[in-house]
Amino acid sequence: MDKATQDWAWCVGEAELGAALPRRWAHSQGVAARAEEVGRFLGKEATLLAVAAILHDVGYAPRLAITGFHPLDGARFLRDEHGADKRLTRLVANHSFALLEAEERGLREELATEFPLLDDPLLVDALVYCDMTTTPDGDRTTARERVAETVDRYGADSVVGRFIRRAASETFSSVERIEAALAAQPR
Repeated sequence: MDKATQDWAWCVGEAELGAALPRRWAHSQGVAARAEEVGRFLGKEATLLAVAAILHDVGYAPRLAITGFHPLDGARFLRDEHGADKRLTRLVANHSFALLEAEERGLREELATEFPLLDDPLLVDALVYCDMTTTPDGDRTTARERVAETVDRYGADSVVGRFIRRAASETFSSVERIEAALAAQPR
């Protein structure tokens, strides 16, 4: 992936989310800003992370919300309408432990079959870090604050509330691994 792909991702993200869901677009831009920071130790995968970061929530766009499960809807949109790279669609489909939410929604088999989890733990952790350390408004936060905010926003007994609490320990572990990798980088 190259700079042109990154520019394409920004255009797609803004077109789908900018006017319809400005807060979601602000979050996506914040996630992309975190990706720029993390990308410095990912080498050639930095652009893939940046593109996935800006597009990870594109499935929330009203015209794309077919199943109501944004990771699956977004990945299908990117694959079907844009012929996007398989690694990108797999990252979008599985971002931030989406398989656990898919299970809550009865879509686990569908998600796992169509978009298998990417076998690149560092890249997967990096996207979790970027997403889960960014508020809905695009500002920096901690993963613990983000999980608590999500439970408060959706409710503890909602599908999202149950999922985010189930995924919390894995989320915190992913974030800790990336924070350690960032701390080990020369300044």
